[in-house]
Amino acid sequence: MPDIEYQQGTDFPSDQVVNLYRACGWSAASKPHELLQALRKSETVVSAWHQGALVGLGNAISDGAMVVYYPHLLVLPQDQRSGIGREIMQRLQDRYAHFHQQVLLAVMDAAPFYERLGFTYATTVKAMWVYDDSDHSHGPLDRRRAGGSDSARRPTPRDAHRA
Repeated sequence: MPDIEYQQGTDFPSDQVVNLYRACGWSAASKPHELLQALRKSETVVSAWHQGALVGLGNAISDGAMVVYYPHLLVLPQDQRSGIGREIMQRLQDRYAHFHQQVLLAVMDAAPFYERLGFTYATTVKAMWVYDDSDHSHGPLDRRRAGGSDSARRPTPRDAHRA
């Protein structure tokens, strides 16, 4: 996509941010106040603009010295696979290139994209989180939650307390 302008900072129209998240199917769009607050408190936000319209955004949260986490990378569906996401991530990674750890959680379909940017699967640690995970599609796991044919039920954080 030609004529993309990249900016750093959080000076952007709230409605365009929420619309981007909604267009990408992210649940954060249903919590606009919290979403905008989270972006404002991020250490770095890189946005992509085409003719005054927000078409992509990525952010970084960091301890400022050793570890950076990239929680969000979004590009409008019609503009994906045009290099916008790659450029946003490159700008973020360039800023944190000297850090000991650069961390992200990738949905399965996006993992090959991040591998091309140099991310690898951890071999000695396992990602863990407290999150209801209801806005991510898991195929068979979704059927289990809905009482489908898969016999095993996915454990929840509450199950750990019951043991």
